Amino acid sequence: MSKKVAIQGIKGSFHDIAAHQYFEGEQLELLCCDTFEQVFEAMRDDHDVIGLVAIENTIAGSLLHNYELLRDSRMQVIGEHKLRIKHSLLCLPDDSWESITEVNSHPVALMQCRQFLQQHRGLKIVEAEDTAGAARDISEQQLHGHAAICSVHAAKLYGMKVLEEGIETNKHNFTRFLVVSDPLNAPYLCSPDTSNKASLVFSLPHNEGSLSQVLSIFSFYRINLTKIQSLPIIGREWEYMFYVDLTYDSYIRYRQSIDAIRPLTRQLSVLGEYREGKSSI
Repeated sequence: MSKKVAIQGIKGSFHDIAAHQYFEGEQLELLCCDTFEQVFEAMRDDHDVIGLVAIENTIAGSLLHNYELLRDSRMQVIGEHKLRIKHSLLCLPDDSWESITEVNSHPVALMQCRQFLQQHRGLKIVEAEDTAGAARDISEQQLHGHAAICSVHAAKLYGMKVLEEGIETNKHNFTRFLVVSDPLNAPYLCSPDTSNKASLVFSLPHNEGSLSQVLSIFSFYRINLTKIQSLPIIGREWEYMFYVDLTYDSYIRYRQSIDAIRPLTRQLSVLGEYREGKSSI
């Protein structure tokens, strides 16, 4: 039986690649969505749908809106995947360097290939909604003279030719994806007993030292903070929601730390307990 997985983007996108790497060897039914909002809508409409959403990139930083979507949806994080982002330049089979005049891609991909594009200043740069979508559009509309920056995997899918691979400026470019499910299905997809990482969200009273008290408790219980991200609370000036990722080697000690910080926080919610993902090459 295939797993239904909702992603932002189309086949050949980095979300597609991450989904197939995370669920390696399993049959997937991809639900390709235009926006991250639609990914969460697909999970609400069908409780068996699993979502895979990018949450941060080592160069571009955090996708802040996705933190809010995750919290508001009340879905649970059941896993993560870290994908090395490799960009390639694709064109129609009968095009070449001599005929290319325009490059299309997502703004983030264009930014990540800035050094390469600066070496080809004669090319017109046009933003697109999706990396693989740019390749698909060039192929379907037979846009001669256009090239797309995207994954090399899109070349075979859309009948494109690879002009150059590895054009990203920084070779240590990784995107972290969260795997998300309906809370009722989460215990069957990821057992807390096998977890070593958790994602939390909470707010704090606007008092001196409130955050340092929470961090001191995590330190006391030997809980490692791998990320802390603050987002302003709309309508409450100078107050913030804190999104925290933790790793631990003792689930019991981790749960004790949660019980210890709960009286110091407001709106504390565990977004998920899961296995820490490894970085793909």
